[in-house]
Amino acid sequence: MEALTIPTEIRTTHPEICLGKINLDWMPQPGNYIDVEGETYTILERRHRYQLRGGRYNLTSILVYVQRSPEKLERSFVNNRWVIGDANCRYSAVSEILRCAVNPDGPCQGCNFWAARD
Repeated sequence: MEALTIPTEIRTTHPEICLGKINLDWMPQPGNYIDVEGETYTILERRHRYQLRGGRYNLTSILVYVQRSPEKLERSFVNNRWVIGDANCRYSAVSEILRCAVNPDGPCQGCNFWAARD
């Protein structure tokens, strides 16, 4: 039995740029990582595209929005997962896709707002 492949369009969020179209043999989920042309990206959002065929809607393609992977950024290991930035800071979002509330673009090192978490 041949594995089902799903045509998937990869786009960055800001600025919105199409990185390419590939066929995936797995269902991309937000928080997963994907490699495109030697770069690793984190999947932020997934949208399905359907087409009506024979009275049924069939999944025809997927659109995923991505951002650069945390491997290129400062990161901390918290609760068995990598998060962006310094998780010891009170303002840390402790998230795989957002660094913090006051300085989302970072870096954490030398940030004027850094404060120890209670």
